[in-house]
Amino acid sequence: MSSKLEQLQALLAPVVEALGYQCWGIEFLSQGRHSLLRIYIDHENGILVEDCEKVSRQISGVLDVEDPISSEYTLEVSSPGMDRPLFTIEQFAAHAGELVKIKLRSPYEGRRNFQGLLRGVEDQDVVVLVDDHEYLLPIDSIDKANIIPRFD
Repeated sequence: MSSKLEQLQALLAPVVEALGYQCWGIEFLSQGRHSLLRIYIDHENGILVEDCEKVSRQISGVLDVEDPISSEYTLEVSSPGMDRPLFTIEQFAAHAGELVKIKLRSPYEGRRNFQGLLRGVEDQDVVVLVDDHEYLLPIDSIDKANIIPRFD
């Protein structure tokens, strides 16, 4: 995790949690002069647009005061959705048995993209079964991971 992302996580997760929501994860996509800050929130009763608005207003106030992002940026507050992104080792462990799509920062065994069954975790590795081959992917090498929704 980049130091900017760690800084934003430390600043914003407590704000989300104080409002009664779970801070599922934070993405900061630096896109030249204009960046995107996306915060995923979750709640046992689900997330409504009003929940996102409430959290967005509170976070905007904190960001205005603390000013951790020097460039222009767009703030998005969202539910994780059906194709929920996975950020932490605990989230990977909790979603064992789901189909996942994982993209690595750099190639592992000649590939960066993996799609298969999430078997669980071992220490700091995510275990995924792809075409009858089990891969242990270090959590620190994962750039992006999402659950693949099933409609059955």
